[in-house]
Amino acid sequence: MGEVDSAFIQAIEHRPKLAIVEAEGIPLIDLSALNSPDSSNPSAISRLVAEIGEACKNWGFFQVINHGVPFERRQNMELASRKFFAQSTEEKRKVRRDEMNPMGYYDTEHTKNVRDWKEVFDFAVENPMVMPASHEPDDKELTKWINQWPDYPSELREASEAYAEELKKLSYKLVELISLSLGLPAKRLNAFFKDQTSSIRLNHYPPCPIPHLALGVGRHKDPGALTILGQDDVGGLEVKRKTDGEWIRVRPTPDAYIINVGDIIQVWSNDKYESVEHRVMVNSQRERFSIPFFLNPGHHVMVEPLEELTDEQNPAKYKAYNWGKFRATRIRSNFKKLSVENIQIHHFKIAE
Repeated sequence: MGEVDSAFIQAIEHRPKLAIVEAEGIPLIDLSALNSPDSSNPSAISRLVAEIGEACKNWGFFQVINHGVPFERRQNMELASRKFFAQSTEEKRKVRRDEMNPMGYYDTEHTKNVRDWKEVFDFAVENPMVMPASHEPDDKELTKWINQWPDYPSELREASEAYAEELKKLSYKLVELISLSLGLPAKRLNAFFKDQTSSIRLNHYPPCPIPHLALGVGRHKDPGALTILGQDDVGGLEVKRKTDGEWIRVRPTPDAYIINVGDIIQVWSNDKYESVEHRVMVNSQRERFSIPFFLNPGHHVMVEPLEELTDEQNPAKYKAYNWGKFRATRIRSNFKKLSVENIQIHHFKIAE
């Protein structure tokens, strides 16, 4: 990531030091009932739905095991990711993303932003990804974000596309369980993901000489529907516990995925489930790799509280917003480094 200069250190020394609680952390949920003869057992599914509902309500995060994603698919993805990031910066930047097409490589070697001690490679699950051409409300033009694949490693594209198909399957299982936990039909949310704008990110966090001051990713909430995170054994993810605001380290569980509900599910559920703040700490000795899958609806979807979950006693708490325009606005803000707050769902909150 280059030399650490004094200006960088001076800037981040003023970052608030938040307490960290060492704990086993977020709930661990076994999905084997979905991949066994128990899948037709109503009581087994009911128990699973109840666990999912409690985790979404109390934590906004949970881990899943026995999830059905083949080990080989995940291993191939992780190995190809490591090969890509092991190349020289010059080689990786041949597929660098830009404002017109934010799919590809991005590094933060020359930034002074404490949030970003990492390098990433993004690709769309549906290629090309159809998105609004601009953030302007009246602009109806669409554009296509196209995946960029490097020459090396040659297996990256095949591994990525195969892995994406497995994560799509898992994401639908999880969305259906969440829908059931809200008292809705299992497939109530599925139509929102037609022509989905989901993406996968390969993250590499190099060793950091100032781990007590820097962050891999600063505190934030995910704007999409659901995030499915695969990570190595190094760890670093921390979740802000809802009950007391303490930061909880999520200890890596072999072969598990970490799931968190995003802002869209918070809006759909009318605040029954909440998107929770999280961040990533860096390590002074070891590099860290992680691969999040961001499940997002189609660009045309209007996000608003679901009709079945609102009534006179519990009116809608958010105004409807268009997902594609929302994301286009976020992308524009990120690339132009605007000095204004990035658009958030609280901007659509209805005053009580």
